Amino acid sequence: MQALASFVRTIDRFNDAIGRAVSWLTLAMVLITFGVVVLRYVFSLGWVWMQESYVWLHGIVFMLGAGYTLLHNGHVRVDIFYRPKSDEYRAWVDLLGALLLLLPVILMTFFGSWEYVIKSWAGFEESREAGGLPGLFVLKTVLWGFCFCIGTQGLSLAARSFLILKGQQGLLPPTSIESGKG
Repeated sequence: MQALASFVRTIDRFNDAIGRAVSWLTLAMVLITFGVVVLRYVFSLGWVWMQESYVWLHGIVFMLGAGYTLLHNGHVRVDIFYRPKSDEYRAWVDLLGALLLLLPVILMTFFGSWEYVIKSWAGFEESREAGGLPGLFVLKTVLWGFCFCIGTQGLSLAARSFLILKGQQGLLPPTSIESGKG
């Protein structure tokens, strides 16, 4: 049980660090968007690569931040059926949801995107727009980063739920789920 709790702590720390790191990209998005607007409407200037950059950053933030959001209980849920229930009930919902819904969808996403990403890397795919950003293949690889981040956090959620059901929640660090915040 200690090893399982250690796994949960490791994955939780990993996704927390990734989420905090990519959150800084939102500042970059705001600054770039502001720059695009000022350049376009004040100076009548614009570059496709600059417009694409904030769209790409937006995708990276959402894809790589998904594990962080799951860790901090930020995904949409019907709380009237979840929040007022016991810790055991919520652990069952989280365990079954992670194992029967989240992880199968993540595996399908990963394997479904395999050829898409590989083909992009094979041709070092660039933006289709004239003057767009090179390295579209790197952006497409973020799909795999998404699968890894949210998939590992789903495993952590399942392991955490299992430990709660076994009465071993004392081995776990507190989260927003146990403290009733979220």
